[in-house]
Amino acid sequence: MSQQQWTAVDHYFTDLLAPADEALTAALRDSDAAGLPQISVAPNQGKLLQLLAQIQGARRILEIGTLGGYSTIWLARALPADGRLITLEYSPVHAEVARGNLARAGLDKITEVRVGPALDSLTALAIEHPEPFDLVFIDADKANNPHYVEWALKLTRPGSLIIVDNVVRSGAVTDAASTEPSIQGTREALEIIARHPKLTGTALQTVGTKGYDGFALARVLD
Repeated sequence: MSQQQWTAVDHYFTDLLAPADEALTAALRDSDAAGLPQISVAPNQGKLLQLLAQIQGARRILEIGTLGGYSTIWLARALPADGRLITLEYSPVHAEVARGNLARAGLDKITEVRVGPALDSLTALAIEHPEPFDLVFIDADKANNPHYVEWALKLTRPGSLIIVDNVVRSGAVTDAASTEPSIQGTREALEIIARHPKLTGTALQTVGTKGYDGFALARVLD
């Protein structure tokens, strides 16, 4: 198996099951034009996020790591008319691109992009005592993944779903001796999922247009 074959299979799945529309295509186009890194989720992964949110019956979604809002669009489309999605983005430039993309997709009334370091934004959010989130998607700086998982626990309810993206790190996640912050942060987040009495979860390896990667899923217990 090769990257070329993985990509071909992803394109087949995407064309058949998660075809692009103008809002999604424009979101990627404007993100590229603004110089954002090309690290958005793949279309079939975006569709998976949407399906998970729909299966969850999510009314409130928290996203940590917005980039240009591509994954935000997929998630927000799963919400009912009275739903709400809050997404946290470090970069003001990225946030501005995301706001434009969400507005063009007709989702600006049910989404909110908050700018600043995510840990600061999460602290401020908690002070507001928001209604618990039904789903949390974590796709930001990997070194802080343990903190993001802990915050997700504080801001959710029993039955909520937590998704942590990019957990395989091209296989380097198995290296306990690594000093790379993204590796250590990912390992610590997985260990929290494994050991926390209020979480049950798993992690999966994936291949596709994004190469060799994977994600973790965790459900909040009573």
